[in-house]
Amino acid sequence: MGYKLGQYIPGSSLVHRLDPRVKIAAVMLVSITVLRADAFIVVAVTILLAGITFIARLSLAHLLRAVRPLVIFFALIFLVHLFFFTPGAPSPLPLATYEGLYRGAILTWRFVFLILSAAILTMTTLPSELISGLERCLRPLRPLGIPSHDVAVMVSIVLRFVPTLLQELDQIKEAQMARGADFKAGNLLARMKRVSSLVIPLIRNSILRAEEVAMGMEGRGYRRGPRTYMRELRMTPSDYIILALLVILTGLGVYRW
Repeated sequence: MGYKLGQYIPGSSLVHRLDPRVKIAAVMLVSITVLRADAFIVVAVTILLAGITFIARLSLAHLLRAVRPLVIFFALIFLVHLFFFTPGAPSPLPLATYEGLYRGAILTWRFVFLILSAAILTMTTLPSELISGLERCLRPLRPLGIPSHDVAVMVSIVLRFVPTLLQELDQIKEAQMARGADFKAGNLLARMKRVSSLVIPLIRNSILRAEEVAMGMEGRGYRRGPRTYMRELRMTPSDYIILALLVILTGLGVYRW
């Protein structure tokens, strides 16, 4: 079975060994930078993302599989900005403008980058370490009444459910194809109607999965509240150096605004 979004890929690279708190902070800081990215920041952050992918020894196929479920969404965002909401100098394409082409490409790239950065985070971080890191990042919010441990557990369950739901979606699709369903024939509207037939079985299976998880947690005596961890997180000098570099790069990106 190939890679599924949210799945951890074992490795011993520098990215894998980083403290999960540093990786979570990196995703947040770089995401802030790309919110109003111009062409220069697009190129710089793309090079940075390519370097991280190379250091983590992740293949291009893994990244492509991570964004594949949202390809239609990305295409829709690009086409809407290209043809409808961006006035400017007309381009050779009917109803399209050069400004629409630029803004559509930038906005689509932002969403693609956010998905890829989150995918790299889950690819290089064990789910248990991700929970621990997220819980520690949320601890300062406890005085505001936000239960950091409960939020971390909910996020971890969601991350664990994503690969399972994608696998079940493939199984439902294959079962319907074996019964004669053809998801590639006909026009776009007809294919969308056939794809919508996958929603009800997927929702049913999701509810059953959620009940199984709830029963399993209850049967193992799970209770709310803070708890100890088998492996306590410790920041290393490399973690502090990389975090400082990320803060500097984010500050430079924000300063360009």
